[in-house]
Amino acid sequence: MADMTHHTKAEILAEALPYIRRFHGKTIVVKYGGNAMTDDTLKHGFARDIVLLKLVGMNPVVVHGGGPQIDNALKKIGKSGSFVQGMRITDAETMEVVEWVLGGEVQQDIVMLINQYGGQAVGLTGKDGGLIHAKKMQMPDKDHPGEYVDLGFVGEITQINPAVVKALQDDAFIPVISPIGFDDDGSVYNINADLVAGEIARILKAEKLIIMTNIRGVLDRESNLLPELTAQKIEQLFADGTISGGMMPKIAAALAAAKSGVNAVHVIDGRIAHSLLLEVLTDQPFGTLIRQ
Repeated sequence: MADMTHHTKAEILAEALPYIRRFHGKTIVVKYGGNAMTDDTLKHGFARDIVLLKLVGMNPVVVHGGGPQIDNALKKIGKSGSFVQGMRITDAETMEVVEWVLGGEVQQDIVMLINQYGGQAVGLTGKDGGLIHAKKMQMPDKDHPGEYVDLGFVGEITQINPAVVKALQDDAFIPVISPIGFDDDGSVYNINADLVAGEIARILKAEKLIIMTNIRGVLDRESNLLPELTAQKIEQLFADGTISGGMMPKIAAALAAAKSGVNAVHVIDGRIAHSLLLEVLTDQPFGTLIRQ
């Protein structure tokens, strides 16, 4: 930025104005994950970006993951993570680690950085205000039709109660949500953060859902970026195996949000500094846009 002319700087700032006007007062849900959560420079940049969006009148809501941090914590107790179709198998001991890492270490790190840069962030789990009700996930076994894979304490959302999130937004706070749900018996569940972000975006009638990941967006078999996808095209990519592994829940959540009325869903590269601002405040095509 130091090498730019004053004219170039002014042009960049002016370009942001119509987007600030368009999204003023609107809710933007951000799924925060990948390298953006582990690289110190990117972490600080993300916190500043979230604060800026709030200061110019938008209502950002952060839903975070924490896969690498969970893996590191499991290694310390001699456990290793295993996944089925992008979902972490979660026994009781692993669930204790997940709850401690996501609802404690990771969440508080995000809250602290946002507050450090002048925001007012508040951390939430599904238990707070009855935010995320869940039940044990029944995942169909691809290799044995009619049977299910036991993922342990992995949950699927049964209900979102957005009252606590709306109350925080009304008081100028920035909610930071850990993807941990609970059921009526008090059991706690690990829920895929992409699915939580998608459902939060739907319930809050968000203007945008932005999913930050470690790739440029959704790629075809030749690793070319697909700049825009429809529901029909996504179904084709699932069927032929182009979308697989950890991308499956991301794109499923994105598609569900788009179908339910979220105006725009973007899968963007969180490894690029300030990718969030580039997506929201410029007309530069960025990542993959998913429309209904």
